[in-house]
Amino acid sequence: MSEGLEYGRAGLMGVLTPQANTTVEPELWALMPPGWSMLNARLTSTKGTIPERLVDYTTRFAATSEAFANAPMDVIAAACTGASYLIGLEAEARIVDEVEAARGVPFLTAALASVAALRAMNARRIGLLSPYPDDLNRVCTPYWEAHGFEVVAKEGLAPEDSAFHPIYAMTGAGVLDAYRRLSQSDVDAVLMLGTGMATLRPILAGRAAGLRPAISCNLALVWAASQKRRWDALEGSDLASWCQGAHWKDRLELLFPA
Repeated sequence: MSEGLEYGRAGLMGVLTPQANTTVEPELWALMPPGWSMLNARLTSTKGTIPERLVDYTTRFAATSEAFANAPMDVIAAACTGASYLIGLEAEARIVDEVEAARGVPFLTAALASVAALRAMNARRIGLLSPYPDDLNRVCTPYWEAHGFEVVAKEGLAPEDSAFHPIYAMTGAGVLDAYRRLSQSDVDAVLMLGTGMATLRPILAGRAAGLRPAISCNLALVWAASQKRRWDALEGSDLASWCQGAHWKDRLELLFPA
């Protein structure tokens, strides 16, 4: 659909991002494959708590995607993982079908992209690196278990209570420390949860240090979107090169020098 574009001839992705998230766009621009581009629309809600806002976002996926109008999208991606835990598998599947019917292109959630990536990694026993407060932590583990994974370890990060948002202000150094601790567990892979936590440098550093294989929800989302397919039809033959930063680590340093 995007072949005629000057920017984005290989593909054009529409991204739905939570209203205050400052991580999705930088990480996705760094991760974007050559020839790809994206448009972003902000999910907004006036609900008072994080869980209430996350659920509210899911009711607005289709409407928010209308901000893209008739732009020649190849895929639409919801960069909001926590919402999937709260609404559950059946509701998530129903919403995916509804948005795909309305927009005529594949619709991916960050959670389902992560499920597909973990399966492509042949990961059964997983460790969760979680930036979430307690209320989201309680519902995140059952979501992954419902998809057939065994959650054998979990590590959290101390929230940045003095910052504008406790998740979006977390540092890569803190993520890497938690990743090291998880790698001491008997896990097949580490999943870095959420789309608001900085993950790309910790993934590269962990690989260089020989830690357990890891993937983040943002990395999984772009890997999945680049295939222009439904989440349950994705192929994993190139996932290892994605996790190694084959096409994106140099661009990450160019865009956001350490």
